[in-house]
Amino acid sequence: MTEFNKMVIYNVTTHVEPSIEQEWLLWMRQIHIPKMLATQKFTNSKIYKVINEQDQGGISYAVQYYSDSQELLKQYFEKEAPLFNKEEKEKFGNRVLFFQTELQLIEEQS
Repeated sequence: MTEFNKMVIYNVTTHVEPSIEQEWLLWMRQIHIPKMLATQKFTNSKIYKVINEQDQGGISYAVQYYSDSQELLKQYFEKEAPLFNKEEKEKFGNRVLFFQTELQLIEEQS
């Protein structure tokens, strides 16, 4: 197994109402992502804006959190994820909708 096979990416795609886009981005940058990284389950994160979506009355972002192993990600889901999901729901309610995927890096080329 190569070193890449161990890395896991936790991808959260979020659909945000335009009226709260800047508030949500600020919250992500200043509060949520620093708290995620503080769990020590993730080495870094990246925020991407989805640019090829159909007009659904909102803006979508993909936030990726990089973890060194599936085991660390499993620990995150068991310990921290319920609290983080609750915090986001309490702050933004149904003005943000998200879905999560787990990706495993198989190969990287440059």
